[in-house]
Amino acid sequence: MRTITHFIAGADAPQSLARTADVYNPSTGQIQAQVQLADPAHLDRAVSDAKAAQVEWAAQNPQRRARVMFRFKELIERHMDELAELLSLEHGKVIADSKGDIQRGLEVVEFTCGIPHLIKGEYTEGAGPGIDVYSTRQPLGVVAGITPFNFPAMIPLWMCAPAIACGNAFILKPSERDPSVPVRLAQLALEAGLPAGILNVVHGDKEIVDAILDHKDIKAVSFVGSSDIAQYVYGRGAANGKRMQCMGGAKNHGIILPDADLDQAVADIIGAAYGSAGERCMALPVVTPVGTATAEALRAKLMTAIEGLRVGVSTDPDAHYGPVVGAAHKAKVESYIQMAVDEGAELVVDGRGFSLQGYEEGFFLAPTLIDHVKPHMQSYQDEIFGPVLQILRAETFEEALRYPSEHQYGNGVAIFTRNGDAARKFASQVEVGMVGINVPIPVPVAYHSFGGWKRSGFGDLDQYGMDGVRFYTRTKKITQRWPTGGAVIDQSFVIPTMK
Repeated sequence: MRTITHFIAGADAPQSLARTADVYNPSTGQIQAQVQLADPAHLDRAVSDAKAAQVEWAAQNPQRRARVMFRFKELIERHMDELAELLSLEHGKVIADSKGDIQRGLEVVEFTCGIPHLIKGEYTEGAGPGIDVYSTRQPLGVVAGITPFNFPAMIPLWMCAPAIACGNAFILKPSERDPSVPVRLAQLALEAGLPAGILNVVHGDKEIVDAILDHKDIKAVSFVGSSDIAQYVYGRGAANGKRMQCMGGAKNHGIILPDADLDQAVADIIGAAYGSAGERCMALPVVTPVGTATAEALRAKLMTAIEGLRVGVSTDPDAHYGPVVGAAHKAKVESYIQMAVDEGAELVVDGRGFSLQGYEEGFFLAPTLIDHVKPHMQSYQDEIFGPVLQILRAETFEEALRYPSEHQYGNGVAIFTRNGDAARKFASQVEVGMVGINVPIPVPVAYHSFGGWKRSGFGDLDQYGMDGVRFYTRTKKITQRWPTGGAVIDQSFVIPTMK
């Protein structure tokens, strides 16, 4: 059986007598590999090598670092098919979704190719008599990223590309459920010209997460995962003096106004709710139609659209989505479906009990639709993270606006309408970090930034874009004057006293 090892200092770094975790093929339900789980000593080795390599890498002028990012981008594009197949084999998402996963990460790599411009500081000439003030952006040193299973290419690239382009060395701790693509990306970065030790991949579980958060030489940590874990990671890292950026869970709403184009809205919602088996923090698991007529029409169209969805193995080109990532996760999603029923919601379409011929052991769930959900229900309050769509009805625009605003999560929200005034009011007032107007999954492009509010995000800076550059650099401010001719300037610059 294949063993997946760590990637440290530009080479595979197997660990003797290591603990391991099973890596499944979600389509078959069978174990296909084992991944080694690092201990703190192995992390120490990775950090030591990274720290040594980072000094020279940071000293490279930013244009040379940009050239490496250009080559990295080209290699990812060249190996797109290989990476997508590897990703689908371990995650379960269909090939088209895997390519989208890689593409959205690749766009951040493209953004970092402009790093010479992005890290420019500011300059003021003549801020005082003979005094100039300027600032520079400098890398932090060794930084780390802890990434989830649902986007094993995109989220590592969202983190490591800005960090590395800014001159840092990066320790990546990917999910142990689908670890192969992050290792392959590190290998491609080395091929692109990235010095050994600048991008390292260390596999592990909570033991290695805690070791990262406690390590004195790791200056910043970026995390994506569930909100409870994000809050824990943020608190422990911040207590150790680290700069922290932690993205948590979500319960994104799609608001359907009576004037919306329902056919277009349903087409968008189906893909947003069930694509990637609903395993994404920007999925759309709740729709809120305004008014009974809108709700009934939406429900009928959703039922028809669901009948046309095809669940299949990751390599099926006609499948709309594949299995969920594992047996435990499948059971968790099924428990939420039952919870909604027990709470009094109406189970319109039940996706439990689905079996794919020839793949009976796979982790498959058919689409589920639940109506008459109420705000107090736990199944509504929690993130389900599966192919489950809930209908939470509203009577008025104000009620529909209130639901996402009052929810514990504030990641993304969408509104479907032809009314520009209503859309503008909604975008201005809703208490959510990312808003789509007739856009079901409002993930900002790479030159903006990604991040939610409330329990969807811990920390002051978002992912990628200029916030990513700010997170992985610190600003140094210089105030200078150059007296000429040996004359003493009759000024006092001892703050707060000034003559």
